[in-house]
Amino acid sequence: MERLLNTPAIAQGLRKVEARIRRLSGSSTLPGINAGAERIISAGGKRLRPAMTLATAIALGKQPDRRVITAAACVELIHAGSLVHDDLMDNATERRGTTTLNAELGDGKALVIGDFMLARAGLAAITAVSRPVAEVLAATVVELVEGQYLETTDLFDPHRTVESALRSVTGKTAALFRAGCLVAAVCAGASPEDRARMAAYGERFGLIFQVLDDLLDLTASSRELGKPAGNDLRQGVYSLPLLMAGEDVSELLGRNMTDDQVAEVLRRLRAGDMVHKTLDYCRGLAADALAALPVIHDSETAGILYALPTAYIEQVSQITLLATVN
Repeated sequence: MERLLNTPAIAQGLRKVEARIRRLSGSSTLPGINAGAERIISAGGKRLRPAMTLATAIALGKQPDRRVITAAACVELIHAGSLVHDDLMDNATERRGTTTLNAELGDGKALVIGDFMLARAGLAAITAVSRPVAEVLAATVVELVEGQYLETTDLFDPHRTVESALRSVTGKTAALFRAGCLVAAVCAGASPEDRARMAAYGERFGLIFQVLDDLLDLTASSRELGKPAGNDLRQGVYSLPLLMAGEDVSELLGRNMTDDQVAEVLRRLRAGDMVHKTLDYCRGLAADALAALPVIHDSETAGILYALPTAYIEQVSQITLLATVN
């Protein structure tokens, strides 16, 4: 999937985005905050959200100028800050194979570093991009908070509904993908219809991304994930793939699950229809995403945006189907 986004224009734009992210995240007057933020932005990650922002701008006839680059950097800073908060809420000690900020520095310092990254993104958006872009990003942070809050209200609830899970992931993940596409469309001066279409595309892709991430938590190994497999089960997050599976594992779910209980739930889910149902659901979302796209005159960028949802589904499909065989 990453190869799709590795065109010369996007690759060049991402190098500029990376430099802008580092300048913004290192702009505190306190060295400790800068060091912590540097830890987060240097911990890996696909930079998928800013890449989609750049691709959207190019698709709408706007080469990535300073405003687009800064907007893309702000999107990634918001994502990075939200990861710090996620790790805090989960009491996580490891992400992508490295120690989390809360495990290394303590909850208090990690909290304010995450806050700093969110605030710095907002300040950069209003001063270096435009008020409309800043408004989009501020509204998106509200959605991130609401989506995460909704998830906490459903923790350890065996009666959690698919609708509730979908509302949560739309807020906590899909909203930021939507925002990345929308701010690019705003910077490009796109029509209201094209802005709405690109926003819908981004949201559908964001849903695919989160649903498949939840599926990987139930199918991939700890080594592949960079964190314990089945971590959502331990945290009481009963995700969309689990809810769609139709497997009765409720007697094993609950607080303080043992490793054996987690392993048994994963075994049952992998042996059932969960993977196929989830992949089919995501393919439906992909069809909706492609139907939302406006007319794109740049053939290379059009090819990227049309191929991206299916490419990601097929990439995860190879991992998950292999897991069910093994």
